[in-house]
Amino acid sequence: MKETPTYNRESFYESVFEIVRAIPKGRVTSYGAIAAALGARSSSRMVGYAMNVAGTAHPKVPAHRVVNSKGLLTGRHHFSPPEKMEELLRKEGVTVEEHQVKDFKNKFWDPSEELSI
Repeated sequence: MKETPTYNRESFYESVFEIVRAIPKGRVTSYGAIAAALGARSSSRMVGYAMNVAGTAHPKVPAHRVVNSKGLLTGRHHFSPPEKMEELLRKEGVTVEEHQVKDFKNKFWDPSEELSI
C-alpha cells in the first residue's frame, strides 16, 4: 500500500503560500500543480483549503492566481465579491471568459519546473 505523506496543516499551508507568492503576475497555476510540487499529489483539496484562508496570511498571498486544472476560477466564490478574482487576473493581463482562463496552456506556471523544491 502506497504511503501518503503526512503534514502539519499549518506548515503545509505556509508551504502552499510560499509557492503561490512565487507565481509571476499574469500567470496562473493549479491546485494540483502546487500539491505535486510539494510531493503531495493527492492533496490538491488541501491546497484549496489553504487558499480559502490565504486572505489572512502575511505577507499577502495572490490566491487569485490559483485555478483548477482546466483553468476554471473555481475559487471565485471565496472572494468578496466573487467577481474580484477575475478582476485581479484581468489587471495582470489574464483574459477570462465565462469564469475560465483563456489560453490557459500558455498562462500556466508549473511550480515543479520553475522552483527548486
